[in-house]
Amino acid sequence: MKDGVLWSAMPTPALILDAGDRVEDINPAAEGFLNASVRSVRGRHVWDVLSIDAPLDEAFERARGQDTPLFVSDVDLGSGTRSPVRCNLSVSPLGAGQAGRLIMITPLDASGRITRGHSSRASAKSAIGMAEMLAHEIKNPLAGITGAAQLMSMNLGAEDHELADLIVSECHRIVALLDQVEQFGNVQPPQLGCVNLHDTLDRAKRSAELGFAAHMTILEDYDPSLPQARADRDQLLQVILNLLKNAAEAAGRDGGAITLRTYYEHALRVRHKDGPGHALPLQIEIEDDGPGLPPEIAGDVFDPFVSGRENGTGLGLALAAKIIADQEGWISVTSVPGRTVFRVSLPVAPAHMKEDD
Repeated sequence: MKDGVLWSAMPTPALILDAGDRVEDINPAAEGFLNASVRSVRGRHVWDVLSIDAPLDEAFERARGQDTPLFVSDVDLGSGTRSPVRCNLSVSPLGAGQAGRLIMITPLDASGRITRGHSSRASAKSAIGMAEMLAHEIKNPLAGITGAAQLMSMNLGAEDHELADLIVSECHRIVALLDQVEQFGNVQPPQLGCVNLHDTLDRAKRSAELGFAAHMTILEDYDPSLPQARADRDQLLQVILNLLKNAAEAAGRDGGAITLRTYYEHALRVRHKDGPGHALPLQIEIEDDGPGLPPEIAGDVFDPFVSGRENGTGLGLALAAKIIADQEGWISVTSVPGRTVFRVSLPVAPAHMKEDD
């Protein structure tokens, strides 16, 4: 029987399988590694959750029959929601008369060494910082190019006038992109207060139904007993609207269904480098039945400039991840064709915090 505190605090991704090799539980580290929640993988066969570039079925069954551990070194391990990562894998009996098994995953870097908590979002933050510095400098010459093209167009014929207009429109498009880069770096610190998640979701739903998601069916699956969250109401609304817009755009003109879901999950915790972490039991899910994320970017969608849409800037989800991280929350995604789920996890508001009216 696993200890709940140790299980939640383990830095190594781990899965517990039942006697039929179906996933019984995964720890928070495995949720982050797989980009999947425990609810979404529980009850699924292990090889439906994990994909390995090696024929392990026979070795897996032999270790089961002999009740011995199995160690696999240097394999590419992936899932339906993220691209493969080079890892070591260990499979051990649970012992004490239990028929299940424990799988532990140790990610490796390019040289085969064990990774030590490297975060792609840290490198993303560095990339955005450099982009912010360049944005202002790039805007100045763009303004000059735009002005010069507009002056030239006054004395040009119809054919050349069209080319000058193209220069102006493309300059405006680049400036709009640079504005988004600067917006990413200029997000104000969150004003944390008590937030009713269902009120916020209802506001986002009404706005979406009257605008960009008018062609979609938006369903609700709420847990009415949820306590208030500690969050910035306006910034949280911005994130939910962004996720709803992505879902609506993924569906295309034919439309589809979006489900807004809330629930309470006791076990989810985020672990910090300098402490044991904190609980994030309040869950918001935005689920759509669209085509899913392209496999080649599924593991990087929260990085800046990563986009699955033509002419997409790739900054919307990066901004959402930054906002939620600044509020000490967590955002993740699970995506397969026909079902994409973005999940936002937030802490409960403490008793002394006043409601944000």
